[in-house]
Amino acid sequence: MEKKNGKPILKDSAEKRETITNATTTTTTNTSLSSTFLREFDSLETKNNEKPISGIIPTTETNEESIVPDSDLVVDNESNGNNDRPKLNKECLNSYNDEILSSSASNRSNTTSSNETTRVNKRKKAISKTLANIERTMKVDLCYVLDCTGSMSNHIAAAKDCILQVMEYINNTNPCIRVQFGFCGYRDHCDIYNNSRLQVFDFTNSYQEFRNNLSTVPADGGGDFPEDVLGGLDAAITKMTWRGGTRVILHIGDAPPHGRRFYYGDDKYPDGDPYGLTAESVLEKMQLNEIHYFFGKITPETDTMIQVFRSIIGEFPVFDLLGGDPIDLIKKFVGATISSIATSVTLTSSLGSKIKSTNSSKQRRDLNPEVPNWDYLPYQKGVILGYNMPETLNKLKDQRYFKKENLYSEEFYFKIAPHPFSAGIEKYAYFAINTTSDPLQKMVMKEYSQDKSENPFEKYLEAVEISTVAGYLSNEFNSIARKKKIPLVNFLEAKVVRAFIDNETRYYVTESELNSKFKRFNANSGIIIEFHPALEAFAHFTYVYTKGYLMICDLQGIELTNSFLLTDPAIHCIDPMRFGRTNLGKKGIKKRFLANHKCNDVCRKLGIAKFRRAKFFCCS
Repeated sequence: MEKKNGKPILKDSAEKRETITNATTTTTTNTSLSSTFLREFDSLETKNNEKPISGIIPTTETNEESIVPDSDLVVDNESNGNNDRPKLNKECLNSYNDEILSSSASNRSNTTSSNETTRVNKRKKAISKTLANIERTMKVDLCYVLDCTGSMSNHIAAAKDCILQVMEYINNTNPCIRVQFGFCGYRDHCDIYNNSRLQVFDFTNSYQEFRNNLSTVPADGGGDFPEDVLGGLDAAITKMTWRGGTRVILHIGDAPPHGRRFYYGDDKYPDGDPYGLTAESVLEKMQLNEIHYFFGKITPETDTMIQVFRSIIGEFPVFDLLGGDPIDLIKKFVGATISSIATSVTLTSSLGSKIKSTNSSKQRRDLNPEVPNWDYLPYQKGVILGYNMPETLNKLKDQRYFKKENLYSEEFYFKIAPHPFSAGIEKYAYFAINTTSDPLQKMVMKEYSQDKSENPFEKYLEAVEISTVAGYLSNEFNSIARKKKIPLVNFLEAKVVRAFIDNETRYYVTESELNSKFKRFNANSGIIIEFHPALEAFAHFTYVYTKGYLMICDLQGIELTNSFLLTDPAIHCIDPMRFGRTNLGKKGIKKRFLANHKCNDVCRKLGIAKFRRAKFFCCS
């Protein structure tokens, strides 16, 4: 795309214009842009009359809630020597474009306003429902299910001693979460005669009461190597008083359940549980009660159990809780407990109460975590589309900047794995390589799960818009961070690929592959999963810099030396119709971030810790 005075000129070659027009065609029938309109559009140049003012808070706008359009007419001084010929400006062209693309342009002035109001009200109701569900998930019941036989004394002590640290950490990082702790200890069937096979202590929010309860739990009993694992889990599910919106079992043990299915050594019950419990019956009961399951692994003797459990309920986190130094073990318990809580709250708030869907067959379908042999896969040809970075905050706030006509396009040659390597709530992720580049570039291409109620292409453009906005604000943040020696925050650039594969048009969001351990640092629900002052300050910065218009959240990616490289963020914005379903609007900013955020040293270095303005509030 050509540029003038550093700004893109919205006129391309006929070939590129045709490419963009074709790329915006979806399976639904839309009226194409008229040739007259395209000729008018190709002669348009954008203005360059906005210059950002230095400092954290831009002051280019006269009104942060609305953008005053330029005059409807501008003079084209380059058209056939006629200096007086009026040309439609960009805002009018965009308006006309909307009319051309509408199949009912004649009734647009009345029906569009009514339809838009209906859509906005529907979206606000959906946001309110989501926020209410998130609030419910902040009440957490966590039950430790612990093998309490003779070899487990250090782990019982660690469970007792870690609770205070867990409660203090949650209060400092996620004060909106309220946790109750419970305990279910199990031994073996031979211990039934002294009434110590199972010990159950119901949920309490009292640290001292929990410690006192565990002080009465001895590490003794047991017979052969397997233990009454299924009985312990069943007791936790049926005998505890589960009330919280988020429900968690953290199971810690060093031995498998009874039965040849789990263990081939000495076993008094080789046919399985003598009371008829099976892994299927217990775990399915757990899912029906909407309980998340996590396991603390101590020995490899539980590996077969883990595989069997995963075959029933899907993937679940496994923590290394190998004993040794008591202090180190307490730290491991603290980490496992905090991670279990944060992960469960995040999943529950994302999925509602449908815990079963976190491990559904949909997520496991056709997944292949192995990188394919690229020599045996065919070359694919497509078009890659993206937005140029906006030059001012005004343009970033103006949704009209992110019209289809402002897309740039390039031919794109690639190879893609036949099956996804991962699946999330909304998207599948595929290994891919960019064969256009030299050397070949490793990529990740993400495909949304099909939703016939939505325009697929618009959804992909939405992801690219979010990426572009995040890139702009990270640049502004980093320009200050470098001077103040604050860790940098960068985002991978996302683009849309449109290609014809397997006899159908396919869309993907594509970005470079991350070659390090991937982490999720926080969520759009406001939950901090792994605390980093720079990332929490960055989210706060985006809110202050845009004068309360939006805030970037759901930060995930990799941690590097003095920087972070992130991908796939979410944006809360006071305009509820932008940035997709993860945008929780003005209430989301206030209730899910500002109410949970505690300013840190990075906030203070940026000068935003005490920042206040009349039109929006900030945390203290």
